Amino acid sequence: MLSKLNTESKIVGTKQVKRAILNESVNTVFIAKDAENKVIKDVEQLCKKKSVDIIYVDTMKELGNACGIEVSAASAALLK
Repeated sequence: MLSKLNTESKIVGTKQVKRAILNESVNTVFIAKDAENKVIKDVEQLCKKKSVDIIYVDTMKELGNACGIEVSAASAALLK
């Protein structure tokens, strides 16, 4: 599933992910397990509220690499 971040339309970054969830334009959200709780707490709550699937990734670095960026990422999402 993580490989889809390289091939499908995506957004990266907590602010953008939150905005996209509110607009109901995401299928799946990826969250790094090692991200600070205060950063990802809102994303998790929105996902539960909007019934969006969450996939947890071990590290922010791994999530950033999967997204094809050279920096770490706390969250990312696949767009509808």
